[in-house]
Amino acid sequence: MHQPIGTHHRIVPAVPPPPVGEPGAWDSILGRRLVVDVPASTANLGAGYDCLGLALELLNRVTVEAVDGDGSIEMTVTGEGAGELGGDRDNRLIRGLELAVAAQLGPRPAVIGWRVTMHNRIPLSRGLGSSSAAAVGGLWAGNALGGGTLGMDVLLRLATDIEGHPDNASAVLLGGFVVSAHLGQRVEAVRFDAPEGLRAVLFIPERRLATADMRRVLPAEVPLRDAVSNMSRIAIGVAGIASGRWDLLADLTIDRIHEPYRSVAYPQLPRLTGAARAAGALGAFLSGAGSTVLAFVAPGADSAPVEEAFVAAAREVLLPGRIEVVTPRNIGPVIL
Repeated sequence: MHQPIGTHHRIVPAVPPPPVGEPGAWDSILGRRLVVDVPASTANLGAGYDCLGLALELLNRVTVEAVDGDGSIEMTVTGEGAGELGGDRDNRLIRGLELAVAAQLGPRPAVIGWRVTMHNRIPLSRGLGSSSAAAVGGLWAGNALGGGTLGMDVLLRLATDIEGHPDNASAVLLGGFVVSAHLGQRVEAVRFDAPEGLRAVLFIPERRLATADMRRVLPAEVPLRDAVSNMSRIAIGVAGIASGRWDLLADLTIDRIHEPYRSVAYPQLPRLTGAARAAGALGAFLSGAGSTVLAFVAPGADSAPVEEAFVAAAREVLLPGRIEVVTPRNIGPVIL
């Protein structure tokens, strides 16, 4: 569904216990087959560490079907993650799927399992929200299978519970630019449409970076001047997004509290972002925890110089990878 500019969602902290389903309630979903397209996302956007995200028109397609038997999961994966992703209940797609159905129909009977097919375009461990796409894709399909009674606030809450933080999850679910934050015992999320014509040039290295490893390189404290710099850039950047001043993305995407420290583990990063900015990008930054580097290109501008700058810089620093040019996505998952 398309969300209007400035839509606000509150995620309350505690997930209520699942209902006690009517006997045989899960039988109603046996044999039903759903196909869901779910988008990639980028988080942080430079200065907005752990609080800003954006959905991207780079999609995974998931097909799910409830089957009767011994409760097992049959999963087929093509594209990104083929041969790597396991079909067990630790898989975030399965977690989301079963949470959403159970929230409506009660606990899953032991005999009910799943037949799942995933065709993935979102690469793993590259800072493009592959785990959030899995969790949200599962929740979206599970909500539809269970009757579609879960509102967006509940889906946001469940997605945040699975992911541990809302930045990627809220962007995948709501689409567009999303500001999200843990505020005491609650989470707030506000979204804005991205403008038509804005593009994201992605340099996606072959190198993977684990989020946990990239968080470990961050200091427990940062200098006050760096915190103030980031706060100022977030404030002016979000105000710019809300008012249509997209040129202020150039200021938002300059960070001083996480990228300098992550550059120790990822020394090619400053060269890549610097090359994109010098080529005319409307800001460049590390996407999530990396390794993807994203550069915005303003509506009407040519993306080719930025693409070429990425390729040349990557060659200089001996970092193999590929280029993708995508647009922001102003909607979340879609059932086909």
